Amino acid sequence: MTKDFSFTVRDLPRSERPRERLQRFGPEALSAQELLALVIGRGIPKKSVLNIAQELLARFGNIKAISQATIEELSEIKGIGLAKAAQIKACFELGRREDLEPEFKNYDIKDPEAVVKAIRTSIKDKAKEHFKLILLNPRNKIIGISTISIGTLNASLVHPREVFKDAIVHSAASVVLAHNHPSGDPEPSEDDLKITKKLVDSGKILGIEVIDHIIIGKNNFCSFKERGLI
Repeated sequence: MTKDFSFTVRDLPRSERPRERLQRFGPEALSAQELLALVIGRGIPKKSVLNIAQELLARFGNIKAISQATIEELSEIKGIGLAKAAQIKACFELGRREDLEPEFKNYDIKDPEAVVKAIRTSIKDKAKEHFKLILLNPRNKIIGISTISIGTLNASLVHPREVFKDAIVHSAASVVLAHNHPSGDPEPSEDDLKITKKLVDSGKILGIEVIDHIIIGKNNFCSFKERGLI
């Protein structure tokens, strides 16, 4: 059945509205457009929430591209301000964490390969650099993974206060730094080296050891610990 999405959701028969369809059939029965419409919540004058959801899909091409878009890029769609863009990003992040959590719950970090296994799925194929902080308890088990920044890393922009905030809140005994290189080459840059030294020194002051910094490439990785850089 083809719906005319120029109508508002209320113009649809109740049984055909996304919320009612989800309640009756479950979320797996809804199209991507309908799921996005539920997240966005409501439309604007002369533009229904279903129109907005369809424009999102048309602009970015698919769900994966929408999930990787920045808040600023999402808010360029008329009807999606910064608040709704943040809601969309939050939903994708919850889904990402749901996929990741079973992998690292009580996960032992015994070597760099274990770190790569724990986070590769969350940052592989990303067009931008994602800088992660892996929080460890005294027995080297992961208690959390935080995203510190997204975008090209710059030593002058990475402040130890932001990096170690979650580590302090969660009483982490030690941490591992990790980020991806979209180019696929995991060789450390000059900024990578500066950032690492800065954070290792800060960790010593805070009593939180930086065990390693791992850069993940397309099919390989670089461990600062293995290289003798930490």
